[in-house]
Amino acid sequence: MAADIIGPWVADIHLLTVLAETRSFTQAARRLGLSKASVSMRIGALERAAGVPLVQRTTRSVVLTDAGRELVADATPAFERIDAGFTAVKDLSGTPRGIVRVTAPVALGRQHIAPRLAAFFRGYPEVRIHLDLTDRFVNLAQEGYDLAIRHTAAAPESYVAWPLCETRSLLVASPAYLRRHGVPRHPRDLAGHDCVLYLGPGADTWTFVPASDEQAETLSVPVQGPLKANNSEVLRDAVLDGLGIGLLPDFSAAPAMRRLRPVLPDWRVQGFFGNHLYALRPWAPRVPRAVQCFVEYLRESMAQGFPLPE
Repeated sequence: MAADIIGPWVADIHLLTVLAETRSFTQAARRLGLSKASVSMRIGALERAAGVPLVQRTTRSVVLTDAGRELVADATPAFERIDAGFTAVKDLSGTPRGIVRVTAPVALGRQHIAPRLAAFFRGYPEVRIHLDLTDRFVNLAQEGYDLAIRHTAAAPESYVAWPLCETRSLLVASPAYLRRHGVPRHPRDLAGHDCVLYLGPGADTWTFVPASDEQAETLSVPVQGPLKANNSEVLRDAVLDGLGIGLLPDFSAAPAMRRLRPVLPDWRVQGFFGNHLYALRPWAPRVPRAVQCFVEYLRESMAQGFPLPE
């Protein structure tokens, strides 16, 4: 097809590649700043121009036809090269600019990322941050994010991962709770205590290892209690209110440690929230300067981690 004939359809072919990644008209529309109706209409027009169906629509998902997959496979490398080339040209200006789309856990974002943004913008006034705070797992490629800030034990191999700082999990309770229910002396004692739990797979079991010998055999303890929540700020506040013993990441626990007491300080909880905080990005041959600047700013400003009050 001659360039002057295909020209009007280039944007819609790009739209098809985004639809192939997201598998959702709604997600594709959100990622490109369009209405769902507009996405559907443009894909329909592209199908009429091609003369074959490109998409199979169902009530739950979007699946490309063989023709759609072939077109996406041929077009995607070209769009990736265009994106890389345009990013390189923008970076020639010498001034970092553009939108950086970031996702982060709610508690971490509220307490430690949002308060750092004003200083970042003073240094990089032409960068725009779109910060989405959510505790759900986000597929960066499908949903169009540039970065995810996550605490994990190991970064995925298919991602570029910048370590920001170390982090750890803390077992804590309020003095009032410990007066009423007693102080656990061994992890097994937790079976007789109320615990506030993270809402997620594996949250009903905490795994311990002696702090003095982290290579020792682990001990798994079933726990239960009155509350489960998927947000560490909610759990922290519940612990402060005396509802039970809580397992919290240090970035949520630190602001309240003057009013909380460590529980089982001779033991460490393993494999729950992760022990490092990373900025993650799907691998790409070039990282935009705006993204690099934001990551470097976070690395410098968060290098000390989340120290606990003395």
